[in-house]
Amino acid sequence: MAAFGSDYRKWLLTLLLGFSSFAHAFDLQQLSAQLARPQVIHGDFIQEKHLRALPKPLTSTGTFVLARDHGLLWQLKTPLQQDYRITAQGIARRNGNEWQMLPGKSAGAEQNRLFLAVLQGDSSGLQRDFDLQLQGEAKDWKLTLTPRSLLLKQIFTRINIDGGELVQRIELQETQGDSTLLKMQNSVSNQPLSDAEQHDFAQ
Repeated sequence: MAAFGSDYRKWLLTLLLGFSSFAHAFDLQQLSAQLARPQVIHGDFIQEKHLRALPKPLTSTGTFVLARDHGLLWQLKTPLQQDYRITAQGIARRNGNEWQMLPGKSAGAEQNRLFLAVLQGDSSGLQRDFDLQLQGEAKDWKLTLTPRSLLLKQIFTRINIDGGELVQRIELQETQGDSTLLKMQNSVSNQPLSDAEQHDFAQ
C-alpha cells in the first residue's frame, strides 16, 4: 500500500508538472509582446529570390531600421542602391532627397506590408489574413502562416518564420513555385534612431 501511495504521488507530481508546462507554453500573445518590445532595431539582411527559370537565386543585401512607432526603413546596398520606407500609410521609395509613394496593390507591396507586420510582432494583423501555427519557445520558435484571404492565396502558399528574441529568417513560398528567403543578421536593439533616420520617417 505504501508503494502504491508513493507511485500515486509520483504520478500526480508528473501530471501537475505536465499541466504547469502546458499552461506556460509559448503562445502567439507572448511572441507578439516579445517582438514588439524593442523601440528600435538595426540590422543587416540577405535576401535570396529563388526563381524556377534560374539555376541560382537572385541575391540582394542591405540594412534595415525598424522603429516601433514609425515603421521600417529598408535600404538595399547590392546589387543596386535603393531605399524604401514602409509605414502604416504605405510604401515609399527614396527619389533624391524626397520620398515617392508607390502603388499599394502590387504583390511586392503585399510582401513589404507582411515584412512590417512580422517584424513588429503584429499577430492580430496577421491573423486577419493567415492561419498561424506557432512551435517552440521564446529563444527558438517557428511560426507558419497559411493564407486565408483570396488575394494572398493567389500570391503565397505558405510563409515560414524563424526567430529567437528577434526575427531571424523569413521564407515566402509562392504559388508559381518561386520563393524568397530573407535572413536577418546582426540585429541589435540598443541603438536609438539617428537624426537622419528620424528625418526619413518624418518626411
